[in-house]
Amino acid sequence: MWSLLDFFSKVQIPYINILDIGAALGEEPSYQSLIDAGRARIVGFEPNDKECERLNELYGKPHLFLPFFAGNGQSAIFHETNWSLTGSLYEPNTPLLQKFQNLAELTTPVAKHNIETKRIDEITEIGEVDFIKIDVQGSELNIFENAKNILTDALVIQTEVEFVELYKGQPMFADVDIFLRAHGFQFCTFLGFGSRAFKPLINNENINQGFKQALWSDAIYVKDWMLLEELSALKLTRYAVLAHDILGAYDLAHLILTALDKKTNTHYAELYLSRLTKA
Repeated sequence: MWSLLDFFSKVQIPYINILDIGAALGEEPSYQSLIDAGRARIVGFEPNDKECERLNELYGKPHLFLPFFAGNGQSAIFHETNWSLTGSLYEPNTPLLQKFQNLAELTTPVAKHNIETKRIDEITEIGEVDFIKIDVQGSELNIFENAKNILTDALVIQTEVEFVELYKGQPMFADVDIFLRAHGFQFCTFLGFGSRAFKPLINNENINQGFKQALWSDAIYVKDWMLLEELSALKLTRYAVLAHDILGAYDLAHLILTALDKKTNTHYAELYLSRLTKA
């Protein structure tokens, strides 16, 4: 699919601003196409010093990665595990993890570290934000609660959510959902589901493939599309690009462009629909 950035020059959209919390690269991020096009700028947080340094070297300027633990601005305990991507400010729920194939084996506690957290709203390097990607093994709600100013500015959120208590005392999907809907977002979709089989069964000889039990997912939330008229023309433009390029939500992108046309007396929605139907 072509990019909606084709419709807008760099003068119209200097950058789409991305906040990546828990930026360690387990896989290619959903926003990579915008980075490759030179049309997005990342501020990321990765508390692992070596990984943070690697990300800064990999992406270079204008992107910036900081070795901070996002949170409520207070002291906390970081639970280090045998796989860096499963470390958390919440203690792994080992009795539960052991019931499933290949979970406890990847979330084995190895050490505890006293750390200091920083509130997202107090980090001056962030600036304006359009898209938030967050994956911090259970601390997402705590971070959102201390990032209300940033949430006011954000257009799209990709957040990991859990449906069972993988970490002791962590908030569940329902808690995150209630909070984000109360702060101006609509739920959009899930990006697949993480699943495992209860031991001793193995599904199709794959220890990472479950049967029916959903354990986690990445949930997508979008700025309330009932209130598009409250957004500026620049925000509507960025929102449409995110909906088209990252989410593949072409109907939502058209809805946003219609709101943009009403605000700016343009014809982007008509042009978009024409090109979309030809494609």
